[in-house]
Amino acid sequence: MTPGSNLPLNAVRVTVDVAAPVRLDVSGLLLAADGKVRSDADFIFYNQPAGPGVSYRSGGGAAPDSITVDTSAVPPGIERIVVTASPDAAGQSFQGVEPTATVRDADGGRVIASFTPPRLGTETALVVVEVYLRGGVWKVRAVGQGYANGLAGIATDFGVSVDDEPAAAAPAPVPAAVHTPPPAPVAAAFPPPPQAPPVAPAAPPAPGAGKINLDKGRVSLQKNQTVSLVKGGRPLLSQVKMGLGWEPAYGGRDIDLDASVIAYGPQRNHIDSCYFGKLSILGGAIKHSGDNLTGEGAGDDEVIVVDLGRIPAEATGLVFTVNSFSGQKFTEVAKAYCRLIDAASGEELVRFDLTGAEPQTGVMMAKLIKQFSGEWEMTAIGDFVKSRTVRGMVKPAAQAL
Repeated sequence: MTPGSNLPLNAVRVTVDVAAPVRLDVSGLLLAADGKVRSDADFIFYNQPAGPGVSYRSGGGAAPDSITVDTSAVPPGIERIVVTASPDAAGQSFQGVEPTATVRDADGGRVIASFTPPRLGTETALVVVEVYLRGGVWKVRAVGQGYANGLAGIATDFGVSVDDEPAAAAPAPVPAAVHTPPPAPVAAAFPPPPQAPPVAPAAPPAPGAGKINLDKGRVSLQKNQTVSLVKGGRPLLSQVKMGLGWEPAYGGRDIDLDASVIAYGPQRNHIDSCYFGKLSILGGAIKHSGDNLTGEGAGDDEVIVVDLGRIPAEATGLVFTVNSFSGQKFTEVAKAYCRLIDAASGEELVRFDLTGAEPQTGVMMAKLIKQFSGEWEMTAIGDFVKSRTVRGMVKPAAQAL
């Protein structure tokens, strides 16, 4: 499997083994529709090895730890079980370590799928795969999302109470899990150092915590920077407008540029393209304002309206592009930019100004990627391509996801 890909499960009970050259701590979290556990009892790991429909098995160091999901016994209201892993050694990252998750029929042992997350580095914990319910069918999805703050970071992100050090103390690495069951609740799985008394459990961070988000107002992006579309602790799932604008270079002639958005599935598969020749896609969740033939005048030249809450589940990536159908190069364009606007208030949320130009006829301006936790992230791209039409942008845009 590749990151974001999914498969239907043809077994009622599945086991997910996570193997690596080093010993790993593996756990499972049962998540409701809000992406959170209902209580700490939904965190299944070595110190709490059984929960409703989900169980943990230690490999004892000689075999991989595993999580088994009995989909017939998962309680109503639980929509996802995420399987996580972190190196057992304190402070160790996944740099040079390639964990592999193998999904098997828990009863017959038949391999259903396997997944090795690519390009790991400083991450000290991973959400490796998730088993989830969609349209009455249980599926498995490859995730591979890393965390730099260990298993505690994953746990708090999904609503598990985690004791921490007092705020005045310097942050310390999460201690390695000790495989001796202590008589303590789940919150004590990550205890503070002995000399530091525990404080009240920290409130779980909002979606997108630790990333740039919209809480402090408009975000101005540089190339390759990312902003999480989260405001006030909630993912932005309303209508937004992607405004794209440009001006002819000083003293230049009118320039006919075309703004488009290309929609992709989780395996970078092309779903559809919205441009001047197709003004609405994905059941009207994405709409195009129409063609601007000159680029003259202030303000956005072309606008693409995206209803984030109505984007179908199979569309997880959107790449916004601009092409010069007339063949003029971007060296003849000045002040090209894209900006994300709240459609209801007109407030500018994110802006990216293209500061460089290359003698090419196409540019990938930005991308919106839906995270497995539900929020969308916007990343500035600013890469140039030799293409006069959106059709020629489909392949390079897929590679940019």
